[in-house]
Amino acid sequence: MPQQVLRERLIELEVPPEDMARGRALRKNVPRRALAQLNPARRSATEILVAQNTDRLPELVPLRFARMLVDPFSFYRGSAAVMAADLASGPSSGIEVMCCGDAHISNFGLYAAPHREIVFDLNDFDEAAVAPAEWDVKRLITSAIIGGRHAGYPAKAIRRCVRESLEGYRSGLHAMLDMDVLDRYYLRAEPENYTAKVSKGLQAAFKRTTSRARTRTSARVFKQTVETGPDGTPRLREAPPILQHVAGETEDRLLHSVGEYLAAVPTDIAVLLSHFRVTDAALRVVGVGSVGTRCYLVILVGPNGTPLVLQIKEANRSVLEEFGGWRQPDTLKTAVAMKGQGVRVVDGQLILQAMSDVFLGTTCNDGRDYYVRQFHDMKGTIETEGMSPSTFTEYVTACAVLLARAHSQSANASTLRGYVGTSDTVCEAVAEWSNTYADKSLDDFHQLRAAAAAGDIEVADDPVQ
Repeated sequence: MPQQVLRERLIELEVPPEDMARGRALRKNVPRRALAQLNPARRSATEILVAQNTDRLPELVPLRFARMLVDPFSFYRGSAAVMAADLASGPSSGIEVMCCGDAHISNFGLYAAPHREIVFDLNDFDEAAVAPAEWDVKRLITSAIIGGRHAGYPAKAIRRCVRESLEGYRSGLHAMLDMDVLDRYYLRAEPENYTAKVSKGLQAAFKRTTSRARTRTSARVFKQTVETGPDGTPRLREAPPILQHVAGETEDRLLHSVGEYLAAVPTDIAVLLSHFRVTDAALRVVGVGSVGTRCYLVILVGPNGTPLVLQIKEANRSVLEEFGGWRQPDTLKTAVAMKGQGVRVVDGQLILQAMSDVFLGTTCNDGRDYYVRQFHDMKGTIETEGMSPSTFTEYVTACAVLLARAHSQSANASTLRGYVGTSDTVCEAVAEWSNTYADKSLDDFHQLRAAAAAGDIEVADDPVQ
């Protein structure tokens, strides 16, 4: 695809990047206080989730519900579609940026950048799409409230967390846009360089996660899940339903899609991957909200037995578009029509993340769209369980600042800055909305649990299996 078309697709937004005045003028059309108003969707959460499962692997849908019903936070993690539908019905700033679409606190974490240093950033982009910026912020802040309640923090501590996190997003947005645009683009958060600037509690959390992350490599996957077949070929060790081989015809189509991916990657990656050969592939269950979508692991072996594991994950329409109803830019829709929904996921990751996996790519298989990435490349999720309220607040605030950095990459960021301003109005409105939504999400959780008890939905016995 020509570079100019790609550039237009990524930043097709109508306003100049410095149009703060336009942002301030938008307050007349949508007062900032209006962002506090929650207008729930007409369909219930259970109805939305059942509808979302229509095209998923039916044998895995009960496992998805089992994982969502573990606790209210697990439900929230898996119900991005429900929240998108609820956001669609309320007032919106209308200021479009590339959004993560599922920016809850567990979708920030550690991973290895191409130069092999550990970076802290957003790390899930399945739902990435163009949408109003505050949709991401509300997703993040609500997750902090639900997570804080689940941890048993006092209400006062949760209110402080919400206030400081929103202030972090607001001040972070201003700080990012005060930077040189190139400096902002190159900015990345490497936790090991910031140990003197965070509390001992957060230092310890990052140190533990970094230590674990450095062990999460393709070599470790080989050691834990790969065995030598009768012909001496490395093969994945099955553990149904979490990891299982697919029928021969399905496997043939999958391997063909790997070939399509290889034909489209940058030249340097194509040369690198030419040293490897594919030895096996299998279906793997991942996450909470993603359970039931098609996700495969592909095993590759290079010279001297060098291991590499790629993940090929199904990419459907973003919930921001499908359930949130937000119309995507025409150039993005054209690109998706040409290359599939995997393009949306990859582009979202490249825009929002400070540094990204060099193996990112797209492919199609049996009429479905996929994106490709390296599996377990030193990825690590910060465990918030057991954190003190103050450490939790510090962590969520760091996530909010990184979200501001991600949003600052879009051409409408200056308009957003003008709309948000320097007062507490937007912060207070988003806080009010998020507290109300946390209550609704808990009600939705109980409704889903009641549907399970009544036999209206099938739930697996074991959420881990």
